[in-house]
Amino acid sequence: MRTTSRKARQPAAPAPGRQDPGCLVPEDTSASSLTRAVLMGTLGSLMLAFGSLGVGWLASVSGLRRNPLVIWMRFETVGVVVSVLVLALGAMLLVRQWLRLGQKLHTWGPASARWVLVAIGAWTLPMLVSIPLFSRDVYSYIGQGRVMLNGLNPYESGVSSIDNFFQLGADPLWAESPPPYGPVFLWLEQLVVTLSGGNPDLAVLLFRGLCVLAVIACMWVVPRLARLHGVNPRRALWLSVANPLFLTNFVVAAHNDAIMLALALLGTYAAAVQRNWKGGLLGTTLVTLSVAIKPITLVFLPFVGLLWAGKNASWPRRFVVWALTLAYSLALLGLMGLLSGFGFGWVSAVSTPGTVYIWYAPIGLLGLFAQLVGSSWGLNGSAWMDAVHSAGTALAALVVVVLMFVGRDAKIFRRLAWALAAFVLLSPIIQAWYVVWLIPLFAVTGIRNDWQVDVLFFITAFFTVYAVADQLDVFPYLDLNLLAARVIAALVACTYGVYLWVLDPATRRIARDQAHRRGRAAVL
Repeated sequence: MRTTSRKARQPAAPAPGRQDPGCLVPEDTSASSLTRAVLMGTLGSLMLAFGSLGVGWLASVSGLRRNPLVIWMRFETVGVVVSVLVLALGAMLLVRQWLRLGQKLHTWGPASARWVLVAIGAWTLPMLVSIPLFSRDVYSYIGQGRVMLNGLNPYESGVSSIDNFFQLGADPLWAESPPPYGPVFLWLEQLVVTLSGGNPDLAVLLFRGLCVLAVIACMWVVPRLARLHGVNPRRALWLSVANPLFLTNFVVAAHNDAIMLALALLGTYAAAVQRNWKGGLLGTTLVTLSVAIKPITLVFLPFVGLLWAGKNASWPRRFVVWALTLAYSLALLGLMGLLSGFGFGWVSAVSTPGTVYIWYAPIGLLGLFAQLVGSSWGLNGSAWMDAVHSAGTALAALVVVVLMFVGRDAKIFRRLAWALAAFVLLSPIIQAWYVVWLIPLFAVTGIRNDWQVDVLFFITAFFTVYAVADQLDVFPYLDLNLLAARVIAALVACTYGVYLWVLDPATRRIARDQAHRRGRAAVL
């Protein structure tokens, strides 16, 4: 890069998406230093797996409950305390080593790819054999698969329609609720239950295997999407797939969102690489399969249509391609509904209104406030809450429409990222895996090495702390109750998070600010 005089006017900071001169705190990149970061992260992952033996979600009929170590960790107060402490410390250690790996790979040259891949592999291995953590949805998948296997319509018959559903680990909240999933995932559920013979432990491993395949697909597509946008592919992979939030939700928790996201990213990439009818059809097919996992990826379709229409396409062409994209996608979904015999029953399942909210979601908090105000005035507070939630959804839809029409062709993926973010941020409940949907899209279009990385670091730490404290399976007849276990987990994880942000010499905010200034100076 051409040098300039010190007195010369400083150029603007690098545009989002360009290769960053540094990442947080540039430091030693020796093999031993990088190996230490990978090994310490692996230790954090091993601690997660060990802690899961005591407080992970385990089906009542699981044979693991007869293991002496599991018995001590789950049914003895001391064992549960040890499990909570190990889990909380392991999760936050993994967050720290993810951050440290990025610091050590600050130049992001070609050799850094190997270290990111090694880290992903090493950190994932212990997660493969852990008891599910941070969510018990995987057991609901088993219940829905049993419903399918018995020839029932899961949109009409809940998992409680099959004997012994509670013993197989499903959350009682799913007893009569229709699954918010499309026909493709219902078929996968039926396949897993068939192959596992109804054994919940084996079924969990099979679902996790499907999610690992999806993670591998993301490892393949993320660098390629990054290159399309002039973004360093190694750094994008570190920001997204190596992120502890990504791995814990998609591997440990075995969320079907992993399959959904992989298909959506692959479809959008196909449409971006070959911007004609071939790429458009392939992209629409893959995204439609993603929709048939979870319908939220319908948001991708208008932007796949823009890619299909081609650069500098006229508005009439865009409208025609949008119509073709929608018609083709609906035809595929209709064919799946015909083959499954359930039609579009999943539409009503995902559109059923509810009053579920969470305190840290802006719309959820606003809806709660509206309910309190309405009830205090003697009115229907629940209706007020529903109105706020509906307004949030309507506003998100409006944002998507605006982003369909406004913006440069080169920014289609960034517009897609903000469109999906609108539905996440304006939802009354924001789960950790909702946030994971967004990370790859923002990573491949450019997360700057300034406050933007700080935001991602904070989000990763926040949702890790929340998951550790919120999702614990504690035997109800111990001296230590569930609330006490959650308080211990929250205090330990939150203390570790504050240490990383404020006190840790390597990761504290002051150190990152210094790195940002050095990174900008390196451009001059």
